[in-house]
Amino acid sequence: MIMIRLAKAGRKKKPVYTIVATDSHSARDGKFIAKLGQYNPSDKEPLKYLNTAEISNWVKKGAQMSDTVNSLLKKHSVKLA
Repeated sequence: MIMIRLAKAGRKKKPVYTIVATDSHSARDGKFIAKLGQYNPSDKEPLKYLNTAEISNWVKKGAQMSDTVNSLLKKHSVKLA
């Protein structure tokens, strides 16, 4: 199953997360299919480079969003096409 979830990057105590589409069995920071955006919790604009069209395209194909990604999109009022 394809999941839309966060992959952790950055450095110690300053994380930056990448929103990716990946196989549900792959590791958190492992191989991914598509890069869909970036989330930086310590920035003024936490969601950057967000490709809402591609996220909605993956959801239409049957991808499941993780609870964290779903709540982030709702919290920042992101509408999927």
